[in-house]
Amino acid sequence: MGIHAIRLPDIGEGIAEAELTEWQVKPGDIVKEDDILAVVMTDKAAVEVPSSVEGKVVELGGEIGTLMAVGAVLIRIEVDGEGNEGDIAEDAATPPAAAPAPKPEVPKPAAAPAPKPAPAPAPSAAHIVARAQGTKPLASPSVRGRARDEGIDLRQVTGSGPAGRISHEDLDRWIASGGIQQGGVTRAANTGIEEVRVIGMRRKIAEKMQISKRQIPHITIVEEVEMEALESLRAALNAKHKGDRPKLTILPFLMRAIVEAVREQPELNARYDDEAGVIHRHGGVHVGIATQTPNGLNVPVIRHAEAGSLWDNATELGRLADAARDGTIKIDELQGGTITITSLGPLGALATTPIINHPEVAIVGVNKMQIRPVWDGQQFQPRKMMNISCSFDHRVIDGWDAAVFVQKLKTLLETPAMLFVEG
Repeated sequence: MGIHAIRLPDIGEGIAEAELTEWQVKPGDIVKEDDILAVVMTDKAAVEVPSSVEGKVVELGGEIGTLMAVGAVLIRIEVDGEGNEGDIAEDAATPPAAAPAPKPEVPKPAAAPAPKPAPAPAPSAAHIVARAQGTKPLASPSVRGRARDEGIDLRQVTGSGPAGRISHEDLDRWIASGGIQQGGVTRAANTGIEEVRVIGMRRKIAEKMQISKRQIPHITIVEEVEMEALESLRAALNAKHKGDRPKLTILPFLMRAIVEAVREQPELNARYDDEAGVIHRHGGVHVGIATQTPNGLNVPVIRHAEAGSLWDNATELGRLADAARDGTIKIDELQGGTITITSLGPLGALATTPIINHPEVAIVGVNKMQIRPVWDGQQFQPRKMMNISCSFDHRVIDGWDAAVFVQKLKTLLETPAMLFVEG
C-alpha cells in the first residue's frame, strides 16, 4: 500500500491560488477514479476537482475557506502499490494515532465512535435522514445555494445520488412532499446568532465591490425613457419569429443601443489600468451582463456585441446565463468585459445606483418598467416608462460626456428604428 497525494491543479489563466469551498469526501471514504473530491473557487467560477486514483481517503488538505496555492496538496489517498509518496506497507500495523502529526492547517482525522442507531422517526418527520453527527450532506454549490434561498435544511433531505449526494430533483421531491412543516408553532423570541463565514463566490463578490467603491469615484445619472415604441417593436418581432428564434427581451436592444452610442464616445467602452495610469479603449464591445445565480452574482461577457444581430446576442445571452446559473460557465467567459449592463428585472425599483465592474469605466442599469402619466403638452397620457441608471468612473469620464452618453441611449431606445439605420 502507498500514499498518493493529489495536488491543486493548474486551472489556467495565470491563476496562482484558489479557495476551497466544498469537500465531497471525508477521511475513510473509498473513492474511484474521476469521483469528485472537492470544489474550489477562482475568479467567480466554481471548479470541481476529480480523483486521478482509486483508494481510501486518509487526509484532507485544508478546511473550507482555505486559500490554496496551485500545486499544494489537496488530499492524500491510500492506494494499492507505492503511490507517489512512498510505500506504507511496513507501517500498516501502526495505529492512526501514532502517525506523524499533519501540518497545522490540515486537521487530522479523528477516529469517531460508531453512531448510535437513530430512533424510529415520528410520522411528521418521515422524510428526515439519519446521518452521523457532524456529517455534512453532499451537494453541489448550486444545490446548496438554492436550499439556502428556500430555507431548506439539507440535513433533512434524502439524497439519491452517489454517497447520498443531494440533487435539484431531490429538493423538488422534498418540497413537493411537504417536507417544510407548517402550523402548530408557538411564537417565541429567537435569541440565536449564526456565524456565516464569507467564503467562495460571496467573498469574491465582496472583494470586487470593495475595490470598485474604494478606487473608483462614481458619478450616477438617472434618466426617464419612454418605452412604447420599443416594446411594440419587440412584441411584433417575437410574434413574427415565435418558435424559430429566441425570444427577445429588452437587453439585446439595449446592447445594440450601447454599441451605437460608444461609436461616438469610445472612451465609454474602455478599461482603466489604475497602476499604469493607462486607459485601454476597445474597438470590440464586450458587454458584461450581471446575472444572479444560486451562489451569487456573476457577470458573463457577450463578446463582440457589435458584430451580432439582436437574435445572435439574445442566443448568446441565454446560453451564458444558463451556464452561470448551473455552474458550468468557463473562466474566460467571465473576463474581458468593456462595459456592463445590470438589471433587476421585474423586481427593479424606480432608480438604482449601480457599482462599476472594475476595471471598466461605465455601467448601465435597467429599472422597472411601468405605466406612468406623461404630459403631452395638453393633457396627461398613460405611457410605458422606464428609468435607466448609469454610473461612470469620474477619473476618466467627465459629467458632460456622461450626460451625452445617457441622452444618446434615451434617443435610441425611444426611436428604436434608429438602431437598424447604418451610418
